[in-house]
Amino acid sequence: MNAGSSSVKFSLIGPADETVAERELQAPDADMDPAELRDALAGGLARADAVGHRIVHGGERFREALLIDSGVADQLLQIAQLAPLHQRKSLAALRAVDDALPDVPAVACFDTAFHATLAPAARTYALPAAWRRRWHLRRYGFHGLSHAWVARRVPELLAERDAAGLKIVSCHLGAGASLCAIEGGRSVDTTMGFTPLEGLVMATRSGTVDPGMLLWLLEHEGMTELEMASALEHESGLLGLAGSPDMRLILSRADAGVDDAGLALEVYLHRLRGAIASMAAALGGLDALAFTGGVGEHAAAVRARAADGLAFLGVAIDPDANETAQEDMEIGATGARVKVLVVRAREDLEIARQARRVLAAGR
Repeated sequence: MNAGSSSVKFSLIGPADETVAERELQAPDADMDPAELRDALAGGLARADAVGHRIVHGGERFREALLIDSGVADQLLQIAQLAPLHQRKSLAALRAVDDALPDVPAVACFDTAFHATLAPAARTYALPAAWRRRWHLRRYGFHGLSHAWVARRVPELLAERDAAGLKIVSCHLGAGASLCAIEGGRSVDTTMGFTPLEGLVMATRSGTVDPGMLLWLLEHEGMTELEMASALEHESGLLGLAGSPDMRLILSRADAGVDDAGLALEVYLHRLRGAIASMAAALGGLDALAFTGGVGEHAAAVRARAADGLAFLGVAIDPDANETAQEDMEIGATGARVKVLVVRAREDLEIARQARRVLAAGR
């Protein structure tokens, strides 16, 4: 179960990770029509032995997947303020499916949990200690289910490499975007922080901006917190730079010489290349660079132009392989020190893996 901003996706995953059935329901705010939900489940999904739910935020309490009971659900509601745009939608989907399948165990799989391994230096903000203790202000990171899948899939694709020592930068590039530095299958650093606003330029989110500028706007321009939150979340990023959140349209307009689209693309790539280099520095080297997510999987021009600025790290792309790339394949130039891959985003398989592990452990 993956509750998004306007829809809820279902996948029924078989014992060999095959997709048995899948559906997507339109569900603004995860408010699903009960009859439509029943119809979706009747289409084969009701055969599930368990339901794995993507939960965006686990706070400091939930560092791994676990069975959901009333106590866990209450605690998830208590930390909903940490991710108000996402958490309540996930919980609404949880309640709806629980009503439809009351006897099927439900497992919470957290987007933040993969980053529970961040060292203090990577997760700590340089803020007053009293603030950090009182409000649990720290870098949590997100897209953990996607990055966890990359951490598992890349060693499989690079069978000749030592998985335990493999240093990977995972680039989840979609409407939301984040990077993760992975060593030995564990998150070492990531670009998103206390909220999913930190880090890269995204479709409608600003990514990292100077907090002093935001304070200036609040003080001198009379902007309200609600106005600022709406602008940073929904009116910034590629949309704010070029009037569209769609990378396909940005690339087309940039190729046609449209100035604002060209600037948007350059800003996006500038931040992306810099962040990849930062993740490589956190790892102390780089063995593999993996692109995933809607943009990462389908925008060959973004991959190529990002790699063009990373030759100093040993990154080079084969142009033909890049242009014709399918899911789960290498696109790096022959002889390049760093392997470059396109990896299909499979959060559903990662959720299934975590749900199986929880059920097997009985926790």
